[in-house]
This record gives sequence, C-alpha cells and structure tokens, in this order.
Amino acid sequence: MGLIDTHTHLESFVRKGTAASALSRAKAAGLEAMITVGTSPHDWTLYRDLAKRLTGFVYYSIGLHPCSVDEHWEMAMAQVEGFWPKEGEGDNHPVALGEVGLDRYHLPKDNPHEAKKIFGWQRAAFEASLAIAKRLGTPVIIHARGAFQECVEMIDASGVDWTKVIFHCFSEGVPEMNELLRRGGYGSFTGILTYKSADIVREAALSQGLDRFMVETDAPYLTPDPKRGKPNEPAFVKYTAEFAATHVFQKSYAEIEKRSTENAKRFFGLP
Repeated sequence: MGLIDTHTHLESFVRKGTAASALSRAKAAGLEAMITVGTSPHDWTLYRDLAKRLTGFVYYSIGLHPCSVDEHWEMAMAQVEGFWPKEGEGDNHPVALGEVGLDRYHLPKDNPHEAKKIFGWQRAAFEASLAIAKRLGTPVIIHARGAFQECVEMIDASGVDWTKVIFHCFSEGVPEMNELLRRGGYGSFTGILTYKSADIVREAALSQGLDRFMVETDAPYLTPDPKRGKPNEPAFVKYTAEFAATHVFQKSYAEIEKRSTENAKRFFGLP
C-alpha cells in the first residue's frame, strides 16, 4: 500500500511538458494513486483522458473553481453532468465534483462593486454545483478561502450528504473542524501542516483524528517542508505524511500511510 495524493492539479505539469517525469517521480516515491482536481472546462477533458490512459494510478474530479467563475458560469456548469456516464456507458467517470466553493481572498480589493458582483456569481455557481452533487450522490471537494462559514451554511441549505463533503487544504482551527465533524464532513491537509506557523492546523488535524485523516499536495502549490521554495508535485505528499506521523499523531509512517490511504479509498470510492 502507498499514499494517495487526494488533491493535485496535473494541468500545470502537462502545460510545461513535465507530467511524465512528475508521474514517474510519484511512483518512485511510493504513491499508489492521485486525484487530479478540475477547476474549469479547460482541464476537464484533459483529466478524463489522463485517467483513462493511467487507469488505477490517476483519478480525476471536475468542478468550477470559484476563481474560474465569471459571467459565463452557467455555460460551464451545463457541461458538468455529462462527465458522469449513464448506466452502461462506461466507468471512466469523475470520483468527485470539485473543486467548488467560495473564495473571498482573490476578489478585487480596490473595486467593491466588482467584488460583490463576482462573489454573487460564485454563490450562484456553488449553489448549482451542490445541487448537481446531491442529484449524483457524488463526493464534493470544497474550496473555502476566506469564506468557511458561508460554505458551511450553503452546504447545509443544499441538503447534500455531509459524509460526502471534504474541505480540501484545511487551514482553519479546531472550532471550524468541529463544525465539520458535527455534520459528518472531512478536512484534508496539505504541506501547510508542516509550516512552523501552522499550529492551529496541526491541532485541527489531531482533533479530526487518524480515522478521517487524508493528505494532499494541491500541487504545484503549498510545497511542504523540507522542499518548500520549490514547485510542489505529487511525490512530495510523503513529506506531509512523514510530518504527520512524527509531529501530529506520534505514529509510525507506515500507520499514517495505511490509514490515510484507507480513508481516501473509502471516501472517494476508489478500488
């Protein structure tokens, strides 16, 4: 058994022509699989094709990232359900819908009117995404930067099964983690877990417990120590797992690897 990187973005590696080498390094690092996460129609078919070509090693999700939402968001959302084949049409379907959600951090700081308009589009697109996730019964990957409580409230209102909800790149504290746990939701952890300033994130991971712990890279972003300063890649997920073993859970690396992989397979329905 190897680790599963539950959230990466392979499009950046494909664009740079480095995908083959990054995937090779991931295998050499002992990764069992990864989930490459969709952000807009520009990467959805790319990821579907990668998952088909690399069956069992690369899985994929599709979703409209809040920072990809614009005035044409409805046209993008109209394509989403078509990626889930009807019965008898094959099984190369996404393992989740996402990443979707809300992002206040990247709204224009110098134009409140424009920021309000964009955030309104984000809310509408997120509401539509949640409705699709509920219809499909699929796991949903949440992006909630600067908008944690608003995302929680919208998920509550949507009727989506909270046991299928994961807040990726969890960077809040114990109170927010308790909000997820009380509802049955999950948080997953990036290289932020290894940063000196991230005590509250480590406390949240411990509060969630090893029975629900999952690791991700969010590559090419959020590189963990000791590789910080370099572009992140799926192979580096092992550093986050190693840190979790020694500094968070005080367990062996083998135990962290086993439990996080089992949790990922159960949550995303992987074989």
